[in-house]
Amino acid sequence: MKYQRILVKLSGEALSGDGKNGILDSKALLNTAKAIADIVKLGAQVGIVIGAGNIARGSLLSDNKGIDRVTGDKMGMLGTIINSFAMMDTLKSLGVKAVVLSAVKMEQFTETYSPELAEHYLSEGYAVVYGGGTGKPFFTTDTCATLRAIETKCDAIFMAKNGVDGIYNDDPRKNKNAKMYKSIKCSEIIAQNLKVMDLTAVEMLKNQDIDVRVFNMSNSSSFARIVNGEDVGTTIMKG
Repeated sequence: MKYQRILVKLSGEALSGDGKNGILDSKALLNTAKAIADIVKLGAQVGIVIGAGNIARGSLLSDNKGIDRVTGDKMGMLGTIINSFAMMDTLKSLGVKAVVLSAVKMEQFTETYSPELAEHYLSEGYAVVYGGGTGKPFFTTDTCATLRAIETKCDAIFMAKNGVDGIYNDDPRKNKNAKMYKSIKCSEIIAQNLKVMDLTAVEMLKNQDIDVRVFNMSNSSSFARIVNGEDVGTTIMKG
C-alpha cells in the first residue's frame, strides 16, 4: 500500500446527500462508510474527521445577530459529534471496529481524545472518528483534520470532495477551461489563495511529510485506488 495511516476528511454535507432526507441520508452515509471500510479492510489505519455543515456551521450561525460566534462554533462542534456517532455505527454495521474520540469531555457518551489513546485504537485496527473539532472556537474542521493527522503521524490526508475531481486554477463549474493540477505545493496554494481547504491548515502542512489527496468521492472506489498507489485527483505536497 502507498499509505499505511490515513486521515479521511469529510464534509457534513457528504452525509446528507441532496438534503431531501434531513441532516443524514442513509444511502449517502452507507456509501461513504463502505468506501472507508474498503481501505480499513486493505490494512490501512484510518482516522476520520467530519464537518457539521449539514447541521450547523458557526460562521453562518453567527450571522444571526442573536447567536454569538463562539456559541455558534460550539453548536458546530456538537454537530460533528452527531455525525461522528452516525459514521461509527455505520462502519460497525459493515464489520469494521470503530470508536469516537471527542475533543471535549463527554464521559457519558464517549472517551476524550488524546494522541496516545488514538494511537492505541489505530494500532488495534479501529477506525477512529474524531468528534468535537479541536474543542476550541474559530478553528475549522480542516484545521482539526490537519492537527490530528500530524499528532497521529499519518502518511496522508484524504480530502474527499463532492462533485470536484481535484484542485483547479479556477472554478470548473463556471469556467470550462479551468486547469486541474495533478500536484501542487502548499506554498502555491497559499500564494494563489486557492479555496481547497482552510489556509491555516495548509500553512501547518508546509513542512510535514504528509500528502494531501484531493479527489471526487462520488466514485467510492477512489479511496482504495489511492491507497493502492493510483494517481487519482490532486496531490498537495509540502514546500
